[in-house]
Amino acid sequence: MKPKGTDPRILSLAAEVAKSPEQNVPVILLKLKEIINNTPFGSSELKKIKQDIYCYDLIRYCLLVLSQDCSRIQGGWATISQLTQILSHCCVGLEPGEDAEEFYNELLPSAAENFLILGRQLQTCFINAAKGEEKDELLHFFQIVTDSLFWLVGGHVQLIQNVLQSEHFLHLLQTDNVQIGSTVMNMVQNILQINSGDLLRIEAKTLHSILDEVIFKLLSTPSPVLRSTATKLLLLMAESHQEILILLRLSACYKGLRNLLNKQKPGIEFRHEFRQLISLLSPKVYQEVEEQKLHQAACLIQAYWKGFQTRKRLKKLPSAVITLQRNFRSKRAKILLKLKRQKEEEENRLQLQLERQRAMRVSREIRLNMLEIVHPGQVEKHNREIEEKSALIIQKHWRGYRERKNFHQQKPSLVEYKAAVTLQRAALKFLARCRMKKKQFAPWQGPRELTDAQRVELKQHVDDYVRRHPRHQL
Repeated sequence: MKPKGTDPRILSLAAEVAKSPEQNVPVILLKLKEIINNTPFGSSELKKIKQDIYCYDLIRYCLLVLSQDCSRIQGGWATISQLTQILSHCCVGLEPGEDAEEFYNELLPSAAENFLILGRQLQTCFINAAKGEEKDELLHFFQIVTDSLFWLVGGHVQLIQNVLQSEHFLHLLQTDNVQIGSTVMNMVQNILQINSGDLLRIEAKTLHSILDEVIFKLLSTPSPVLRSTATKLLLLMAESHQEILILLRLSACYKGLRNLLNKQKPGIEFRHEFRQLISLLSPKVYQEVEEQKLHQAACLIQAYWKGFQTRKRLKKLPSAVITLQRNFRSKRAKILLKLKRQKEEEENRLQLQLERQRAMRVSREIRLNMLEIVHPGQVEKHNREIEEKSALIIQKHWRGYRERKNFHQQKPSLVEYKAAVTLQRAALKFLARCRMKKKQFAPWQGPRELTDAQRVELKQHVDDYVRRHPRHQL
């Protein structure tokens, strides 16, 4: 979808690119640099121009041109280096809109890969060049390409992992040329200063290759410039990540690295960084680093735990307020109910007292009325009957009170008596069981001897039996 209010310069440039032959397209695309440079940096107008450039596929034209052979492009490496600048500036700060997925997943990785390929081609041309002026010119173009790549990666940090894992990047890093090697390592150092976290996200094999190459340049290269750059890069990697420091300290691949570094003679330019690197690899510093790492881990755990506790308390706060309100209302309701019951009891007591007074008044009125009815001669008899009834009622209540009092006084002794009976019964049963067990398991003592009287009696029984049952003779 084409945006509304497109800049006329972009429209005319897009039309010119579409109508021009293929060999003229790179030169036409260079006009984008003038348009971008004449627009204030960071302004909304510049963002709109970048969106127009992207919507009219001029960025893709730049990518297509960069993927072509250098010999077929007018202006050669000068045009290509300027196109890399244009492409990186157009991609940084661009808001692709609906095509965001295609832009971030396809176009940006392709642009970074093209920059690395161009860097390798420039590296080859630089090594094969014979003249010094040509070498200087190619080195200048190489620096422009690496600066463009750094600008692109700085605006889109997700490309750092792609760049570090690229085979072309490793080939650029493995060069023996001092200028190319220092330029590449400076670019890596600048990239890691932006975001060093992606260094641990790459594959272990690639990370080892980068470390091996940096250490090789530090130990084996005679150039002080290259050694200085390698020292600073290795120091940055070790200080940024404890894992890399542990790898350099404990891995069998880098065993003896500290001893080799101690044998080296650092230059004046990087002596301070060199000593820092050696001190980092020393056991004492390693122990301090480990303690610091443990301290940071403990602080992180505490922070997470305190955050969890705080979130838990905040989460429970509404329910706690609700519970507090419910308890307060319940307590207030209980207090009101208690006051209401006390008031009702007081009213009932007063009502009962009034009813009793009324009943007594009615009873006295009835008695007075009855006394008026009774004959004067029988008043004394009537009073005597009332006194007898009253005396009987008083005696009945008194005797009941006395018996209850005596019962309560005798109740502990009755309880003790029942307890004693229960204990005696249990003891007798226990003793009976013990005697039964003794009888069952007592040893046999043989037959008891008969007394003379028992013998006489037994003989008499035998004789009687024989006499009653004579033996049949055959």
